[in-house]
Amino acid sequence: MNQSSLSYFILLGFSDLSFQLRLAIFLILSVFYLVTLLGNILIIILITIDPHLHTPMYFFLRNLSFLEMCYTSVSIPRLLADLVREDRSISFPCCAVQLYFFIFLGTTECFLFAVMAYDRYTAIANPLRYTVVINRTRCLQLATGSWVGGIFLALGQAILISNLPYCKSHIINHFFCDVPPLVKLACGDKYLAEIEISLYSTVVVMVPFLLVLLSYVCILAAILKIDSSQGRRKAFSTCASHLTSVSLFYVPGICVYVVPKSKYSLDNDRLLALFYAVIIPMLNPLIYSLRNKEVKGALRNRMNRKLCSQR
Repeated sequence: MNQSSLSYFILLGFSDLSFQLRLAIFLILSVFYLVTLLGNILIIILITIDPHLHTPMYFFLRNLSFLEMCYTSVSIPRLLADLVREDRSISFPCCAVQLYFFIFLGTTECFLFAVMAYDRYTAIANPLRYTVVINRTRCLQLATGSWVGGIFLALGQAILISNLPYCKSHIINHFFCDVPPLVKLACGDKYLAEIEISLYSTVVVMVPFLLVLLSYVCILAAILKIDSSQGRRKAFSTCASHLTSVSLFYVPGICVYVVPKSKYSLDNDRLLALFYAVIIPMLNPLIYSLRNKEVKGALRNRMNRKLCSQR
């Protein structure tokens, strides 16, 4: 961060609420955070130990679960601490690090959802060539590309925002160092920086989103060509969980980072950020376990084996 005038920020968060209400939010978010960690850890363990889940689809799901744990951990532990204490200051370096990891993990998740859509398209449209096209090497390439792309693209974006001049108020109307409130807080001529930030957000969010939409248009066309209704239902069921997660992730992301500034406020951003930083990472393990027969079957088998071993 540009430290010529300011050495720290103050995260306003939910300080406008009473202590009793903040304490209630603290308890609720603590439960949500714990469920998020345990749910995603369970998904990772199941996929790792069950041979039936050693397929490309679950390889990408394991990456997503690990990413979700990291993603929610960027902001929620800090928010929980700020809900029960008076000092909500955060130093420039800590703010810059938090900003970077948030952009990096968000960018990677956008790419990973597009990769998962491509995997589902290949499985349904080209089932006979699926294992050839989406082989182990290709899985590693696609997953690595998503992570590495997020690492380096986010670095440039974080450096750009960190070098903006901050010489006015040091109060951030948010519960973590996010892009919109930091850009709003910057002073001086920031027109070019805003253009670059908007371009980055549009490309990183909208291009993968459009690829996901294109994949599902092709998937729908392939499903309609299947003769039996049972086959169509089975094909669509393999995509239902991913489609639900994609919708939950991209809708608030587009609202915050892509729509014109005149269309939203930082107060709305704060609520939307709470949704995609807390609620979505918690829901994804439930979505992929409750709507997925293979995951439910793997969990049931492990529980049965555990019960049998105790007898």
